[in-house]
Amino acid sequence: MPLIIAQETIERVCDLRRQIHRFPELGFDVHRTAALVESELSALGIEYRRVTPTGVVGVVRGARGGPVVGLRADMDALPIPEQSGEPFSSEHANAMHACGHDAHAAMLLGAARTLQQNRKELSGTVVCIFQPAEEGPDPGGALPMIEAGVMDDPKIAAMAMLHVDTRLETGTIGITPGPVSAAADEFYISVHGRGGHGAYPHTANDAIPAAAAMVLGLQNIAARETDPLASVVVTVGTIAGGYRNNVISDKVEMSGTFRAHDPAVRGQLGQRARRVIEGIAAAYNVQATLRVVSGYPAVVNDDKLAADFAAYMATRENTRVERAAPTMGAEDFAYFAQLVPSVLVRLGIRNEGKGITAPGHSAQFRLDEDALPVGVRTLVAFANVVTSGAIRLGAERHAAGD
Repeated sequence: MPLIIAQETIERVCDLRRQIHRFPELGFDVHRTAALVESELSALGIEYRRVTPTGVVGVVRGARGGPVVGLRADMDALPIPEQSGEPFSSEHANAMHACGHDAHAAMLLGAARTLQQNRKELSGTVVCIFQPAEEGPDPGGALPMIEAGVMDDPKIAAMAMLHVDTRLETGTIGITPGPVSAAADEFYISVHGRGGHGAYPHTANDAIPAAAAMVLGLQNIAARETDPLASVVVTVGTIAGGYRNNVISDKVEMSGTFRAHDPAVRGQLGQRARRVIEGIAAAYNVQATLRVVSGYPAVVNDDKLAADFAAYMATRENTRVERAAPTMGAEDFAYFAQLVPSVLVRLGIRNEGKGITAPGHSAQFRLDEDALPVGVRTLVAFANVVTSGAIRLGAERHAAGD
């Protein structure tokens, strides 16, 4: 049976979201936000603890026996000067909640409040994970929290998270079985030639045209070396070289990102890029090196859990559910999803009538606060149906003969 979410809870979620939005913090330095989360959990009578310096874990224990479910929200912002025009815009000049993590944290607090208020009807235990540094720096906030034992005390059997999505209209959620976010790796290229006078190019080995050829050549990895039905992105994001208009540069530095959903495809990208870069370097008579730094793996939703939860939300919670297309964005929720059956749910926040259409990571990013109740209801529903056994996990299904 669905748990009732009080109107005062929704109002509190909106207020908390605006407080967090006004004072954004970056990476692991989310001290003010973590303290706010702890204050809210304490006021609700929810036990909590710090896991890593700024990660917070709250535990709601139901009155009835059942599985342990984890709900995760990220708390960090982005180093972007805000241009949204919101009356509660960032008071920090070079930081902004441009990806909705303020809403993620506030909605999880709203879910925690609702679960705590209904714990007599709640089976099992719900672990609310408030995570720093989803946006980095490396290795992100999920791995350190996992290594500190967040999945083990109590031992979590299934996980869920929300991520706001401007592709979906407010009132809609997106639940997709299988891969939903891409693996993301960084690469760094150094090109070394021989400098000289711009008037005498034949006396030098110019690093700039070699680098330009590499940028174009790398695109063939996606265009001509990867199955068109496999999702791959090769993006060169920075390029730096040269001294002045009449000097041939002896070096160029570039950096970029590889993105893929399929682990096998991901594993081939570095090797293919190295072959392209070294071949072009030889053709242009320069030297080049490639360094690849592994990042977050792909987020893969559990097929059965995602399908069952989508059906539940559509039929029992009367929520519009779409099978949202996977994205090439990355999420360190992937590390949680590698350990237990998990679902990343997309939360629609788009409202063209209100002019809310700017994408995430944009200085103009806004979200429709009418989506907040939908998000709270979704988190509460996941915790309720899994702990109650209305949706059974893999081992439970097997034991029941499903």
